[in-house]
Amino acid sequence: MSDSGSGTSTLVLALAGSAVTILSTSLGALPALAARGISRRSKDVLMGFSAGVMLAATAFSLVVPAIDLGEARYLSRFTAALVVGGSMLVGGLFLHLCNRFIPHEHFIKGQEGNAEAANLKRIWLFVLAIALHNFPEGLAVGTGVGSRSMEIAAPILVGIGLQDIPEGFVVALALMGVAYGRKQAVLVALYTGLVEGAAALVGFFATSFASGILPWALAFAGGSMLYVVSDEMIPESHRQEYAREATAGLMLGFVLMMFLDVTLS
Repeated sequence: MSDSGSGTSTLVLALAGSAVTILSTSLGALPALAARGISRRSKDVLMGFSAGVMLAATAFSLVVPAIDLGEARYLSRFTAALVVGGSMLVGGLFLHLCNRFIPHEHFIKGQEGNAEAANLKRIWLFVLAIALHNFPEGLAVGTGVGSRSMEIAAPILVGIGLQDIPEGFVVALALMGVAYGRKQAVLVALYTGLVEGAAALVGFFATSFASGILPWALAFAGGSMLYVVSDEMIPESHRQEYAREATAGLMLGFVLMMFLDVTLS
């Protein structure tokens, strides 16, 4: 196959990956139109499940391939580990700074970011919060596809798409729980899915035009996802009395994603 043909097929795969993230979130949100709500326990289990998928994706689908690619590039596993570790820390710092300076509002923790949050409508604060949460997931999908290796891309695509479904459902229900209408809640979930899809394209084009940054990009996405899981998903799923159920969901999600990574790569 020619280089142009290969590039075209990879771009098609990137667009497909972007579409998967958007459609998965939307698919999860749609049942909220008919749902009357679910228990806090179920929400925590679903949140834990999503956290487990993201943790396993970080470890097996992003960090391990980043180390392998780094070792091949730098001819030293020690150097590769330094590069990957540093990139993960930068990814976490990036999300920390976004959380600190971009006004947004979590469903449980409340408002975060700078003082300008008070000047935004509350619905947009929720949108920004969910977008910050979803951005690393889309970035992971895009960098995975940008690697031009289905062994790396396939588990990420399947895993992130899988966890986006319950996540979209929980987000829509949470918005309904703070007095937003069903249609408005589903539309917000769709908007955040679009952010994730856009992030996937950012990750793809960044790694496609500068393939040398792939180990850095995979690790950056992994660090960003690790930050989201630790800073938001685990604390929020453990905030009520269902921490053990949330932990069970996390372990199930982790094992499922590990299985997908092993069987698809």
